[in-house]
Amino acid sequence: MRRWQGESIYFGGDYNPEQWPEETWSEDVELMRRAGVNLVSVGIFSWALLEPTPGRFEFGWLDRALDLLHDGGIQVDLATATASPPPWLARAHPETLPRRDDGTMLWPGGRQAYCPSSPIFRERSLELVRAVAGRYAEHPAVVMWHVSNELGCHNAHCYCDVSAEAFRGWLRERYGDLDRLNDAWGTAFWSQRYGDWAEINPPRTVTAFANPTQQLDFQRFSSDELRAQLRAEREVLKTLVRQPITTNFMIGMGVKHMDYHSWASDVDLVSNDHYLTAADPQAHLGLALAADHTRGVAGGDPWLLMEHSTSAVQWQPRNVAKLPGQLRRNSLAHVARGADGVLFFQWRASRAGAEKFHSALVPHAGPDTKVFREVCQLGADLKALAEVRGSRVDADVAILFDWEAWWGVELDSHPSVDVTYADRLNALYGSLWRAGVTADIVHPSTDLSGYRLVLVPTLYLVRDADVDALHRYVESGGTVAVTYFSGIVDANDHIRLGGYPGAFRELLGVRTEEFFPLREGEQVRLDDGSVADVWTEWLHPDGAEVLASYTDGPLPGVPALTRHPVGTGAAWYVGTRLDESATDRLVARLVDEAGVRPAAPVPSGVEVVRRRDGERTWQFIINHTEAEVRLPAAGVELLTGARCAGELTVPAGEVAVVREDRT
Repeated sequence: MRRWQGESIYFGGDYNPEQWPEETWSEDVELMRRAGVNLVSVGIFSWALLEPTPGRFEFGWLDRALDLLHDGGIQVDLATATASPPPWLARAHPETLPRRDDGTMLWPGGRQAYCPSSPIFRERSLELVRAVAGRYAEHPAVVMWHVSNELGCHNAHCYCDVSAEAFRGWLRERYGDLDRLNDAWGTAFWSQRYGDWAEINPPRTVTAFANPTQQLDFQRFSSDELRAQLRAEREVLKTLVRQPITTNFMIGMGVKHMDYHSWASDVDLVSNDHYLTAADPQAHLGLALAADHTRGVAGGDPWLLMEHSTSAVQWQPRNVAKLPGQLRRNSLAHVARGADGVLFFQWRASRAGAEKFHSALVPHAGPDTKVFREVCQLGADLKALAEVRGSRVDADVAILFDWEAWWGVELDSHPSVDVTYADRLNALYGSLWRAGVTADIVHPSTDLSGYRLVLVPTLYLVRDADVDALHRYVESGGTVAVTYFSGIVDANDHIRLGGYPGAFRELLGVRTEEFFPLREGEQVRLDDGSVADVWTEWLHPDGAEVLASYTDGPLPGVPALTRHPVGTGAAWYVGTRLDESATDRLVARLVDEAGVRPAAPVPSGVEVVRRRDGERTWQFIINHTEAEVRLPAAGVELLTGARCAGELTVPAGEVAVVREDRT
């Protein structure tokens, strides 16, 4: 890993000087300095300006912009500019354009109008990377390189003939021969057996349900093709530049098509984009989960928030503006959970184009605005928090997450459309958040020995090695809780025979003979007072203790919640979809049994997160309520955001950060 942390927490955003007259640029730099901005991302969507015709490069405008930024003390995260090809590429090579599964071609006019498998796109994009990196590798403003932008945001899957041939090559590499592929895909079903590689296509629009393992493999292939573009650009950069290399992931935004756990090793620092769902009154929980997941992808290391919004976005049905104080609260919540940089899209709000109503650090109304005043306040906060840079977040709980399990659980022809991957993840995470407990969101292959409690939501697809590791974790004293529809299939989406929950039967000490999914709106009750919906199953204890059973519904008297002692630990099974209050009670029991303690006792609606660097610790207290909060203040020193005189007073909607003494 190339060193990427600077002397301060990074602060800034996307800067697109090419969208503005040059007389605006000096004002931009002056305002950046006023706000405390120290890093901007430049050139992300500038391919058409840098290479206006094939092979002819024009760098003059970028030379002047980078020189001006450097003279103003602003550092640059310079993009490879490959995020969206120029119109001339599609005109010369229409075969580079992507196609949907029904054959519809996606034309230029938006962004990312390219097939990720296109060798022509790859060749031309790498020529651009060589040209840009060769010119600016030693520019004093450039401290970081930015590969493409949000890879796969709009073109994660392409079903064209170029992609079909690339898919066949990927399958040959994975399976070696057709016999192994036919076995993995279960092609004896519905007369699908393949006798020639040329017979295989992507899962295009079909008459009935497409082969599920074919769909799963196409998801894997598509993620790998986008990753190959990242790796190809990285390899070119590594031969020319010395600065760290990153690209912006989209963790926590409902983007499911890229396996970021596998991509993390291809960057020197993990960066993420995150935008709130404006219609969600609990959007701050989603923000916290995304930040914790980004930290998990980063292996616990600090990471960079590459994009979020100062206020409203422009791409949701109703683009709600952020209320006063929310910009600061959202930003510092990311820092609390491991971000060592806070960047926005974008510096100055565009006056034209599809994102002209997207908020920015400098709004259309200019600097005399609520938004810019809050931007300046955030810049001062981040400067005061510079000492936090490089520290890590304390977490005693892990939640297992696997993009392949997500792809698998949401394939078609399953027992219930109401079973989705994010549902139990969000539910369990929300209960932990309300209990004041911080969690790492990690891949099932992660070393779990440092955690007291591990939660396993809807891990439908799981590998044997990860099951064995989880078993060893429990035997050694760990506590684990597994939810329904977990352990059902292997890596080929083949059912694990012998009864559900398949891979986890022995660990959990239960055996389910049949699923009984519920009708829409149907509820069941348990004898411990809990209410549940969506899912029940005919479960038999096989060594596990029954903690709760159904009192009504299709399975009265059948167990719904169990606990199985294993070694010096215990494995819990949750066989139904508990409502929020029941999930909160369950998580409270798990936290208590595992000996997990919250970062600090706080009122509902207040989150406390601790970052640590050796013996130094910092507490972030984030008040999401409409009332001020008072906390004991012994042994702490206030860094920003509250009053501290015998006790710590955090006003409504505010954030306080304190340094704790060593005791």
